[in-house]
Amino acid sequence: MPFMWSYNSQIYSLLRIVVGFLFLWHGVQKLFGFPDPMPAGVPALIIYGAGPIELVGGTLVMIGLFTRWAAFLCSGLMAVAYWMAHGMKALLPIQNGGDMAVLFCFVFLFISTQGGGLWSVDAVQGRR
Repeated sequence: MPFMWSYNSQIYSLLRIVVGFLFLWHGVQKLFGFPDPMPAGVPALIIYGAGPIELVGGTLVMIGLFTRWAAFLCSGLMAVAYWMAHGMKALLPIQNGGDMAVLFCFVFLFISTQGGGLWSVDAVQGRR
């Protein structure tokens, strides 16, 4: 068996942890203006609607607690974000700046199908 395939579970857990960590900082930025404040004119719906989902959902995905539901919610948020902010500007995500929204959407969708994995609170609590 090749080297990398023997570490699938560990690498998947690292993916989940890193994606959750990166995502939660979008919520921190929206809600607390850290490390950089949100640009002026961002609608309150985006700040107070998306911000908590990003912060709480990203944290839950990162620690692997209620992973499937949290990742599914985050995936849906990113699908909505893509169409609200990017999808109508140009055809391709590279043109409309929606690359990260699409990537987060599909990575979260994948995580929602896989669950918490090896290094997760879900695994410690015996959830599938």
